[in-house]
Amino acid sequence: MTAHRALLFCLMCASCVPSSAASHSSRDSQHRPETDREHSLRDEVRTEAKKTKREVVLAAGSMAADSPGEEDSSPEIELPTCLLCVCLTGSVYCEEVVPDMTSVPPLPKETAYLYARYNKIKKIKAKDFADIVTLKRIDLTGNFISEIEDGAFAKLKLLEELSLAENNLVKLPMLPAKLTSFNANHNRLRTAGVKANIFQKLTKLAYLFLADNELEAVPHLPETVRTVHLQNNNITTVSDETFCKGNNTHYIRPNINEIRMDGNPVILSKYPNSFTCLSSLPIGRYS
Repeated sequence: MTAHRALLFCLMCASCVPSSAASHSSRDSQHRPETDREHSLRDEVRTEAKKTKREVVLAAGSMAADSPGEEDSSPEIELPTCLLCVCLTGSVYCEEVVPDMTSVPPLPKETAYLYARYNKIKKIKAKDFADIVTLKRIDLTGNFISEIEDGAFAKLKLLEELSLAENNLVKLPMLPAKLTSFNANHNRLRTAGVKANIFQKLTKLAYLFLADNELEAVPHLPETVRTVHLQNNNITTVSDETFCKGNNTHYIRPNINEIRMDGNPVILSKYPNSFTCLSSLPIGRYS
């Protein structure tokens, strides 16, 4: 029991660091923009808080291992999210968590920004974000995610930015309607795993990143898209309808200013009528 009391005291001390930083950050941001110096200090506080919490977790495992006579002696201790991660006024930072984070952690109700990069999360369940309707940005870059349950993002009406880059996805679920940026670079996506109208329904989408996958075709794009990255896929052909409207020679797509298709087997010069509505040609093979 003495070890457990000591652990509890450590956890209480660790939780004070991000809470203090959060209150100062919140008050300052209401009156003036953050300076470079303040931004640097905030990053330092966040780094120190993460370091402290990792030390607490390791200490917890050590205490448990040194107490073989007590019932709860396993070093794999479950701790509250804001003791494993760093919570700062609506933002939760769970990057490279120790011990390994293999699933999305329970989040505070008011969470607006989640950064859970470079962990070992394998699956996103429908219940993971069901009660966190305040989320505006989710970054799960660099995990082991191979499955996302249907409806996992269904209730996230405010979500604007979603990054699932550097995972093991072979298909995508339906995405929130208000997304402005979606990043699924470096996965294993094929066209069969991407529903035909999945992006076309996103009427606010401006940035779409699908590079380094296994797509065989360009997905249908909404009119709002500005940047599309499709490099290093298996795209072999484009049509007059891929970016333009083949039956309307007067149609202009004004928003797109960058299309990358380099690293695909398609030879773009074979399809000259496919780009007549664009202000600039896609980056790719023309020989």
